[in-house]
Amino acid sequence: MMKSALALRALPVLLLLAGAARARPNYIYEEEWVNTWRQGFNFQCPHGEALVAIRSYFNENEGSDRLWTFECQPTPHSLGEPTECWWDDINRAGMEWSSSCTNNGLVAGIQSQYFPSVLDREWQFYCCRYSRRCPYSCWKTNDVPEYYRQEGEMVVPSYGYFIRGAQTTFSGVLRDRQWKYIMCRMTDFDCEFQNF
Repeated sequence: MMKSALALRALPVLLLLAGAARARPNYIYEEEWVNTWRQGFNFQCPHGEALVAIRSYFNENEGSDRLWTFECQPTPHSLGEPTECWWDDINRAGMEWSSSCTNNGLVAGIQSQYFPSVLDREWQFYCCRYSRRCPYSCWKTNDVPEYYRQEGEMVVPSYGYFIRGAQTTFSGVLRDRQWKYIMCRMTDFDCEFQNF
């Protein structure tokens, strides 16, 4: 009799805890996300740094949107200082997109705007050019995330590789994107190519 009375008293507390655990998304609260749900953002690396890590968390209940966070790292001294930086081409929400920084640039930032009518975002890369250096040994990553609606994370595989752009597909049914990031090394010498 006493055990059942204790269980009845503990039941509301257990239900409250179970409800809180179910309502809480499984992303890390301490993560410094650059956006809130359904809000635009503009992220730029400090001068002389390039983007090296991208992480996102999807939530269907928040407009099928993602929270995003990015990390930067100083470029090697052999590249020198950026000679110019600019915002490159923009995609349209709900459409596939493929973009590499023009003028042999490296991705040093990203901006995005959310569009509730299509439950998707427009994207634009902030690119920086380093003298007349050219990319080589380029390749695309596997899909990030591996499956739609999963947490996504991409980290440059080693120092000396850079993100030059991305190819992304959009699922109109699942209202989410998968990304293939374009990774390259950069020459230590000037070259004559305008865009590679």
